[in-house]
Amino acid sequence: MRAELVFSITSVVLFLGILPVFAETTVVSDKVVVLHTQSGDMVIELFPNDAPKTVANFLNLTEHQIYDRTVFHRVIKDFMIQGGDPKTKPGASEHFSEWGSGDVGYTIPGEFNTIKHKRGIVSMARGIDPDSASSQFFIVHKDSFFLDQNYAAFGRLVTDTSYETLDKIANLTSAGEQTKYLPFDWGKGEIIKAEVKKRTEIPDLLDLGEPERVEIPVNQTAQEYSNEKFGVSFLAPAGWLVQEPPQKTSSSPDLVAVGTKIAGFTPFISLTVKDANGTSLDDYSNKIKSSLQKAIDAHNLLILSEDKTTINGNDAVVHVALAKLNIGNGFINVKFKEVIIKSQDKFYIFTYTNSERNFDSILAKFSQVLDSFKIVANPDNSKSEKTGCLIATAAYGSELAPQVQLLREIRDNVLFSTSSGTGFMTTFNAVYYSFSPTVSDWERQSPIFKETVKIVISPLLSTLSILNYVDINSEQAMLGYGTGIILLNVGMYLVAPVIIIVKSKNKIRRLTAKI
Repeated sequence: MRAELVFSITSVVLFLGILPVFAETTVVSDKVVVLHTQSGDMVIELFPNDAPKTVANFLNLTEHQIYDRTVFHRVIKDFMIQGGDPKTKPGASEHFSEWGSGDVGYTIPGEFNTIKHKRGIVSMARGIDPDSASSQFFIVHKDSFFLDQNYAAFGRLVTDTSYETLDKIANLTSAGEQTKYLPFDWGKGEIIKAEVKKRTEIPDLLDLGEPERVEIPVNQTAQEYSNEKFGVSFLAPAGWLVQEPPQKTSSSPDLVAVGTKIAGFTPFISLTVKDANGTSLDDYSNKIKSSLQKAIDAHNLLILSEDKTTINGNDAVVHVALAKLNIGNGFINVKFKEVIIKSQDKFYIFTYTNSERNFDSILAKFSQVLDSFKIVANPDNSKSEKTGCLIATAAYGSELAPQVQLLREIRDNVLFSTSSGTGFMTTFNAVYYSFSPTVSDWERQSPIFKETVKIVISPLLSTLSILNYVDINSEQAMLGYGTGIILLNVGMYLVAPVIIIVKSKNKIRRLTAKI
């Protein structure tokens, strides 16, 4: 299907909503769930304030004996153990290959929160749809912060014996991915019985205090973005990366602002600039509706509304639509709002795309982009763009894209959390963007050069990723880790090559002397 209305959805890599607001103080339920397994007992305390529907569901399934005789069917040491599938009960399935695919006939909303996925945290398993959790859950064996805000953490192991049992099950061996990490000795991971008890009935409860939480960056302001090539400027949402993606097809957007990934999807706002060539706004809108008819008839797209308005004195048409999109391993409902602005015989098409469940939470940011939109000059495609990002361009659509996304999250959640980190980013940006746009243009012109840059930046991305696995809660920690990473990169990119060159020259000199 070719349609202007879905440029951003079909052409840009789909990226996940903004964080909901949660209570700062954790409320712990007076009820706990005790899992009696073949390897020992595990006692789980529950956090109803952070995940009320998830906790209620877990208690209900426990009380109705849904978890009795189920098995921890997916065990990955140093990561997590997963169980709760009714198909793992005796006689519930014909073959082990079915284990992990069962549920209880309904799903619950994904209550993503700020609790970190540290060792012992209990969280809900789900499919690609954020709201697809049912009965399956997992217990974190080793800190796995990359899961944060993507899964509904709702409880925690709360006795020493619980952690000993967790280790016993997590250390069961399996054949790996080919058997979906089902342990050979899976019987030792069977839940004989699950029951609800009061906290007062457990004599050896640990006082673990507040669960650790993801720190949300504060005091960030929208960033002004200006592009001479397309003759536009606007306020991009704070912390979002604005880039000019490669023009792989004629429908590729010209600019894309990308937010932070949550629950398998990342919100983004795209801008496409097109020549109107005398076409009226009404005719263009009708053309769009006509081109979308096949998708509508196939029930893959639903137009929710169409309105006329003005944006900064310019006539505009606003479409809001809902689409069912295949994102590789499942379908997800994606909602988008597209605003087509006509000015100076050009169409400026802004499209905000997000998962349906998180759409409204960032709608205000999109409104800010529109309200701040200005046409700063007549677009001149002969001018070179001065805002390109060589890292983003090299990684776009490649296996490095997730690492670049992680780099953005480190920037937002780690570097911007301290004044030294913010100061470093200010200096870094001033230096980096003095040459980055030129290199970015070369990458777009030469695939070979782009691949070379990708190889060169891989070690840099890997070292920066270290910041995602350390706790930085002070200026001293930020300076310590930051200095270490800078020295590491100096060693890789400067010292190591110099040593290699010097040794090579000496070797050549010795060989020459022998001849």
